[in-house]
Amino acid sequence: MSILAYGLNYRTASVELRERVAFPEDHVQDALHQVQRDVEGVREAAIISTCNRTELYCAIHPEAEEELTAWVSRHRAVDSAELDNAVYKHWDQEAARHQIRVASGLDSQVLGEPQIMGQVKTAYEIARECGTLGPELNLLSQISLRTAKQVRTQTEIGRNPISVAYAAVSLAQQIFTDLGTKKALLLGAGETISLVADHLAAQGIGKMAIANRTLVNAELLAAKYDAEYMQLTDVAERLADFDVVIASTGSSLPIIGKGAVEAAIKHRRRRPVFMVDIAVPRDIEPEVGELPDVYLYSVDDLSQIVEGNIQQRREAAETAESFVLEGARLYLRESRVQKDKDLLRAFRDQAKAIQAESLARAKKDLARGTDPQRVLERLSNDLTNKLIHAPTMAIRDASADGRTDLLDYMRTLYDVTEAEDDAAETNSVSGKQDS
Repeated sequence: MSILAYGLNYRTASVELRERVAFPEDHVQDALHQVQRDVEGVREAAIISTCNRTELYCAIHPEAEEELTAWVSRHRAVDSAELDNAVYKHWDQEAARHQIRVASGLDSQVLGEPQIMGQVKTAYEIARECGTLGPELNLLSQISLRTAKQVRTQTEIGRNPISVAYAAVSLAQQIFTDLGTKKALLLGAGETISLVADHLAAQGIGKMAIANRTLVNAELLAAKYDAEYMQLTDVAERLADFDVVIASTGSSLPIIGKGAVEAAIKHRRRRPVFMVDIAVPRDIEPEVGELPDVYLYSVDDLSQIVEGNIQQRREAAETAESFVLEGARLYLRESRVQKDKDLLRAFRDQAKAIQAESLARAKKDLARGTDPQRVLERLSNDLTNKLIHAPTMAIRDASADGRTDLLDYMRTLYDVTEAEDDAAETNSVSGKQDS
């Protein structure tokens, strides 16, 4: 069984392809059950699906790789040839290295973004709830998240926070020099929108409103910022009231269409509207960007703004890579130990059986009245002879076969220092001459 990281991201696929391959949040559990059921070689599975990437992590038989590609193609209605041109595949230690980089924010469009570590953690929690998380992926997730935490706490990768949310607010400041006189409408109530709200509040936005499918979630987030809240179904009729619209929901269909924005612009008497669509699939129809007085940016458009602010993080990333490599090596080591745990268990069970047998015999001797000193000596000899029998035979066979590599390993394993025969012989001859 091997670990496979199979996915695509903002480097390898356009936003159009990413939104077709993305798994909506409410579909992930079903997808996990289906991939485990439909692809015979998949034993464990977890899915990370964000605006910038969709990745499947699987404990899988290597020969099932093509079947997995066929499943993704069929399940997301994407041509397999188009997938092949965009996906990357990392196995075992390289899969661990890749996931550590992802969880650390080193593979993010915004270098060092903090949200991704939580998204990776959530992906594994969902897999655990679904029963698709087993020992292989559990080990991978533990080492990945632990190493990612080291990267964030022991390097400067997280200093001067930069994220998609931060980039969106920075862009709003470029469009409107005074955010204090503007109103912002945020679509969604998840972590990304919460970060957007944090940054907007820090920059002194005039007023905020939160729109969400589940009204109670919108109300809870709005309470933190003394903001208005509404349901997504009310957005179209209220759109004209807002100067800034930033969207990041989990909807599989657009929330805002061209017609609704066109009507809002007319009602606003051509006052400009700044819109950022962070969601994948997109929440705002791309055609909205064709309208006059509308500044629409997708998640891909944010990269240019981000690039000017991440030089310090790039320098920190060089230091972080050493943590990544060490984490990947640790994963490989622990994975090997985990795969050989049956051998370790059998070895210990064998030693315990020898112990139990020798102890039972000693107890019988004591019960028959045998001298305790003799019983202890016999118990000691029995245990020693039985426990060293196998390695003794291995050493003899290795000597007979000329296996110096195995002999050297046995010396190291048992910390054996051999007597120098020549020196002993010399001392013997010298002793005879002196006498």
